[in-house]
Amino acid sequence: MKLSDEQEFGNIESPMYSRLRHFFATIYGRMHVKASAQPIVVSLPLCHYDDTESAKASRRQLKDAIYTALFDMNVPAVCAINQATLALYAARRTSGIVVNIGFHVTSVVPILHGKVMRMVGVEVMGMGALKVTGFLREQMQQNNISFGSLYTVRTLKERLCYVAADYDAELCKDTRASLELPGEGCFTLSKERFKTGEVLFQPRIAGVRGMGLQQAVALCMDHCHAAELTGEDAWFKTIVLSGGTACLPGLAERLEKELHGVLPPSISNGIRVISPPYGVDSAWFGAKLIGNLSTFPGSWCVTKKQFRRKSRFNLAW
Repeated sequence: MKLSDEQEFGNIESPMYSRLRHFFATIYGRMHVKASAQPIVVSLPLCHYDDTESAKASRRQLKDAIYTALFDMNVPAVCAINQATLALYAARRTSGIVVNIGFHVTSVVPILHGKVMRMVGVEVMGMGALKVTGFLREQMQQNNISFGSLYTVRTLKERLCYVAADYDAELCKDTRASLELPGEGCFTLSKERFKTGEVLFQPRIAGVRGMGLQQAVALCMDHCHAAELTGEDAWFKTIVLSGGTACLPGLAERLEKELHGVLPPSISNGIRVISPPYGVDSAWFGAKLIGNLSTFPGSWCVTKKQFRRKSRFNLAW
């Protein structure tokens, strides 16, 4: 269940508290669970990416609203963690770069020892799942392929599309494949299958200006290398993909190949790109791993008493 796609940007409509309270109450109601029964892990949306004071204040405002809503519902303790960090935990890592292909944008997030390195820089591409799906829709319309809704197009993207290892070579192949959807008939796609995912690497194909995924990740890695946060570079050479569109077959392999092509060997040697370990549920599994730790809730969570005390003295979390 999602509060709003706008959460990806942190632009939660006012009044924020009442919307969050309704959101959490709906979840507890549907699960038939009392809020006071156990601590909770909350996945914080990727938003307000900068390391500026304004961005910090916006992130703090969202986090405080979440804490307030949950503690007013008598939740005993709350653990609020960035969704990129949770996806990294799901891959059994605490350091690395998470590439999250969200609904509207793609975020490249450097994380060291579980902490987002905003001072290094989070790269953001204006290409998300919606535009990828929209590009497939445009191709289908151009080829007179009828469909019922955008949901149908998304299903075809998830079931038939992939990322080519070599885009130009793939153009010369017969790539036709069909899928039968109940109540909608049989759909046959050809070059649309790999052109769809190609927009992540070549946004201009979809009429979008900006850097491709490989450039965004390479830029982030270059910044991590230059920052010299540790004595060695291995921490940022593990790249974990996150999000539904990140599950496209061939994406991890293609990104790894492209990175070797755009980065110097001193940075590219040892790179490993990991597909979403649990598909679209990676952040959930990361939260599950935390909840199963012997140290949970312990140091992971904030209690109502701790939150009230920190809020009284206006201290940041």
